[in-house]
Formats: sequence, structure tokens, C-alpha cells
Amino acid sequence: MFRSPILRALDKGPAYIDTNLYTAKRLWPPDFSKLSPKHQFRLERRYRRRSKLKWARPKWTKAVKIAQLGSIVFVAVYGVLFADWKQENEPFQGVRTKFREMTSSIWTTNPERGQRREGA
Repeated sequence: MFRSPILRALDKGPAYIDTNLYTAKRLWPPDFSKLSPKHQFRLERRYRRRSKLKWARPKWTKAVKIAQLGSIVFVAVYGVLFADWKQENEPFQGVRTKFREMTSSIWTTNPERGQRREGA
């Protein structure tokens, strides 16, 4: 009643070329020795364009660009703010002190800030 997938795979059906309703207009790949250089160039250009479209991965490319930019920014910020250069005159000491002054008040409590004003 039902044939197994293995038997269906082993069964040779009719040749696809003989039963194809939509025959190709031209033989592919063409014989490049019989074509003019201009036509060869057009076919090569068309093939390159189609292969670029087929192998294009816009999401992957975007993810790689974001990862590259993120790693470059991380290394630059780490090198400027946190890396130990083991020198007497560190090149980014002014930037580091300014950064630490700005961020030191973020994690500490200010006693004046927690109290309410008299008139409010």
C-alpha cells in the first residue's frame, strides 16, 4: 500500500530533461571560445553580480561590523582609562583623574542630597 522512502529513492523515474515543460533558451555554460570578448565580459559581469547577491549576508556583515567597532572602542577606553602603563609620566593621567572625579560621586551617598529642604 505505502512504499518506503528507501524504495522511492531507489526507483528511477523518467529523466527530468525529457519531461521538462520549460526548456532552457540557451545552453549553459556557453562555449567561451565561440563568444566575442564583449559578450564574454557581459556574461562574467552578470555572473559576478548574481554570485554577490547569492552570497551576500547583510545580517552577518552588520554583526561583524558592530563587533569590530565594539572591540575597538573597548580597547581604546581601557587603554586610556584603566591600563597600567608602568611609567612615571603616564600619557593619559589628566583624563583619568577627570574621569575618576566625575564618577566618584555616582557610587557614594551625598548627605545633603538625602535631606529635605526647610521650605518644601
